[in-house]
Amino acid sequence: MERLWYGKGKWLKRIILLAVAAGILGILAILGMNGYIKASVADSIYTEEEVEAVPQVDCIMVLGAGVKDGEPSLVLRDRLDRGIELYQQGISERILMSGDHGRTGYDEVHIMKQYAMEAGVPEECIFMDHAGFSTYESMYRAKEVFEVKSLAIVTQPYHEYRAVFAAQKLGLTAYGTPSKKTVYQGSWMLEVREMLARAKDFVWLLVKPKPTYLGEKIPISGTGSSTEDETTAQTEEAD
Repeated sequence: MERLWYGKGKWLKRIILLAVAAGILGILAILGMNGYIKASVADSIYTEEEVEAVPQVDCIMVLGAGVKDGEPSLVLRDRLDRGIELYQQGISERILMSGDHGRTGYDEVHIMKQYAMEAGVPEECIFMDHAGFSTYESMYRAKEVFEVKSLAIVTQPYHEYRAVFAAQKLGLTAYGTPSKKTVYQGSWMLEVREMLARAKDFVWLLVKPKPTYLGEKIPISGTGSSTEDETTAQTEEAD
């Protein structure tokens, strides 16, 4: 009996050691992918003080975040304010609001559009991507649906690395134009989540699957009013 339990103990130790080794390798892989992504796009990201030096682009992309009771969250307001500022600086004549409008009762992009219009941006200059369900999908659809070739991406500084990396790997000329450095509630959790998301998108960009929806072409060179009918983005499934 003692020998039997001794044998089981050896196997249990081996399993624990293998699990620990796998965990360490996983952490090292995540750290490696994060480091690679950051180093790859560092030269394409402008600091808050450098945004006036951003080259002219086809559009300014503002990535969606949370909305509640018809109002943008603090995170989203910071992004929208930077996007409007870039528009006023003449970085582009087009703003592409890319967010989640994939379910009844939740609509990021119309709230984003309304916010920009209240700040003086003409309606025809504001495009809405109703199916920007993730950073990856926003970049994929910018190229394939809106026929964007170059863009200035507006999001928080910690998110810029992944957004710019995804855009460049999908063949876009992309610049990071971060919103102001605000300390948000639960910031450390956002940072941890972003590290994991970078690793996920690193793998995703090796495969490059189609997004949830594609639909008809809506050239960014046209008018934003063509994006008012959200059914275009929500009912046309990817081929």
